[in-house]
Amino acid sequence: MSETTAQALWHNFLGPSPDWYKKAIIAFLVINPILLFTVGPFITGWVLIGEFIFTLALALRCYPLQPGGLLAIEAVILGMTSPHTVFHEAEANFEVILLLMFMVAGIYFMKELLLFVFTKILLRIRSKLLLSLLFSLVAAVLSAFLDALTVTAVLISVGVGFYAVYHKVASGKGEHHEDHDHADDDTVHEHHREDLEQFRAFLRSLLMHGAVGTALGGVCTLVGEPQNLLIASVADWDFIRFVTIMAPVTMPVLACGLLTCVLLEMSGKFGYGAQLPDNVRKVLEEFQARVDAQMNSRTVARLAVQAIVALILVVGLAMHWAAVGLIGLMVIVLLTAFNGIVEEHQLGHAFEEALPFTALLVVFFAIVAVIHDQHLFTPVIDAVLAMSADVRPAMFFLANGVLSMISDNVFVATVYINEVKAALDAGTITRLEFDQLAVAINTGTNLPSVATPNGQAAFLFLLTSALAPLIRLSYGRMVIMALPYTVVLGGVGLVCVTLFI
Repeated sequence: MSETTAQALWHNFLGPSPDWYKKAIIAFLVINPILLFTVGPFITGWVLIGEFIFTLALALRCYPLQPGGLLAIEAVILGMTSPHTVFHEAEANFEVILLLMFMVAGIYFMKELLLFVFTKILLRIRSKLLLSLLFSLVAAVLSAFLDALTVTAVLISVGVGFYAVYHKVASGKGEHHEDHDHADDDTVHEHHREDLEQFRAFLRSLLMHGAVGTALGGVCTLVGEPQNLLIASVADWDFIRFVTIMAPVTMPVLACGLLTCVLLEMSGKFGYGAQLPDNVRKVLEEFQARVDAQMNSRTVARLAVQAIVALILVVGLAMHWAAVGLIGLMVIVLLTAFNGIVEEHQLGHAFEEALPFTALLVVFFAIVAVIHDQHLFTPVIDAVLAMSADVRPAMFFLANGVLSMISDNVFVATVYINEVKAALDAGTITRLEFDQLAVAINTGTNLPSVATPNGQAAFLFLLTSALAPLIRLSYGRMVIMALPYTVVLGGVGLVCVTLFI
């Protein structure tokens, strides 16, 4: 191979990613087979998890699908898992895949209404503290009855809308300029740069408050998170039973989580507290004034259709008419049919945001398949089950929390609840102990997992969204911003599980 071809191959590999990043990925791919044949699949499996987290942590350097996918393919080739197990993991999470494919696209067709409503809210509520509390509380309430990923999709759509309006103006272009590249700051005028950085910090804090709010609300009800439904079905709990048995933990955590939101905004620590710059507020006010002035009967009709479909969406999700993804498909059909979006190229843009993440999620399921086939969590599970009954709920909470920070919390909940059910069926534990451990598993997989983006699907979705690089929301920054929430949610949850369960 000539030098020129070799250089071209190197430049093409992972595109514009830094050379040190490319070398790291190649090193991972080389070292994994060596580790497998020297120290065995168990240790190699844990190393693989660390390597995959590395790709997530540097998502702003390179989208994790490609490097993470190479690691997953290698794991299958090395026999650390099988295509059948990967398919089984994807099949078990088919509802989540459907949700991402269709619900997020459905939200895309609702963005005109979302931007209209949230711009009104943003401009009328001048207190950043009150606005942050509102974002967190609304996200919590919606996530308790709808779906965290759907709520996050709404937050992302709103964030992109706000950012796009100001970035166009800061670049000297009108808000109707369709070809503007929001990721390119070279065209931003010098006097707008400081305001743009502060606006990014403002949006980051709002989005993180909202994302944590999805965890605060999601843990409370049977339908809040996928693992809740799984645990409830194994435990034979209905909606009311689930809410009441979780309440001694979830209600204090919700109150303390909202209090944390207030304290973070008041203190300005951990990347919070940034205010909306006056110049940005002025741009948004002028934008809203122009929107109001240009509103005609067709605009009103579009907004009316979106509002009606939004109401149908909320009712459909709350009443569980069908799988969330199928309701999302219904939303797409209704919004496009009644708003005249009937050409294929008009539909394609709606799927650009979610499908890369959907592919990444399937790669993540391949890593989960390695965890399953190599029994990487078995020593932790066995150690916790061997403990005395009085400390077992607290240790289950901690063990689930730690494992959920690095793996899929639905997978962790599945493994633990099935082990506990087997212990109940075998007569090793009583029904009361089973209920206590089920509460610890549910709260453990939902609360401490906010520590990392890979612990919560909503966080990972936000990290890999088109918005994250625009507002400079990296893996490390998310971890730092989530840290106070992790301490409070994990600490209060642990205390409540110890005292009240």
